[in-house]
Amino acid sequence: MKSEELMELFSLKNKTAIVTGALGLIGKEHCKALSEAGANVVVADLDEQKAIEFAKSLDSESFGIFLDVTNKASVQNAKEKILEKFGHIDVLVNNAAINDMFENPKAATEQSKFENYPLELWQKSIDVNLTGVFLCSQVFGFEMAKQKKGSIINIASTYGIVAPDQTLYQKEDGTQDFYKPPAYSATKGAIIMFTKYLASYWGKNGVRVNTLTPGGVENSQDEFFIKKYSAKTLLGRMAKPNDYKGALIFLASDASEYMTGANLIIDGGWTTI
Repeated sequence: MKSEELMELFSLKNKTAIVTGALGLIGKEHCKALSEAGANVVVADLDEQKAIEFAKSLDSESFGIFLDVTNKASVQNAKEKILEKFGHIDVLVNNAAINDMFENPKAATEQSKFENYPLELWQKSIDVNLTGVFLCSQVFGFEMAKQKKGSIINIASTYGIVAPDQTLYQKEDGTQDFYKPPAYSATKGAIIMFTKYLASYWGKNGVRVNTLTPGGVENSQDEFFIKKYSAKTLLGRMAKPNDYKGALIFLASDASEYMTGANLIIDGGWTTI
């Protein structure tokens, strides 16, 4: 295969790609990667104005749009606007998710314990992390099924594969800072199975559905935490925000045209042992 033909496999030129939760740390990197590969990117987030501004910074023809992934009417409205502008939907990156933030940091240790974990936080995680993926896949994915081609990429987590190591969240003196709550692991694990379901359901329609499972990203965490986390990976470090760009383009493009229902794990070896 000639080098030009090889590069063409990874090209997303004339493709329309949607990224949900696009203004997050990794979401922005997903948008940049898709744009650099030639896709027209729909920067979808709750903050429409910031989404519009960020879209202007991308290389390809892109636009920002308001999207509440938990609201079907919002998803359908976004679909109509996208089709009006680009005429087709080719890639969906289900990136929107929440990681529990506790209003009172001093109470976080007790509140994050499983026996004390608030039902409202559990439900909120299910709404965004799981129902949001369901709704976006249902609305945007159906458009792909009608055109007989498309790629859905569901973003999971290493904590959807293995249980959280709660000792990572201890301070240097050994006291527990907080506990990684149950909802994140439960919803991310469900995403991996949901990917397999959709891959089976829409395979006949040419829609590929895969999971991308990232590891932890270094983002100004406490130095003690970074050191402990890095020691658990085979590569000896946390991920950089742009460490997932290559994997994302692979899954979005024809380079992975015979791949569906799979879980591509990019975690520095975290889940290997």
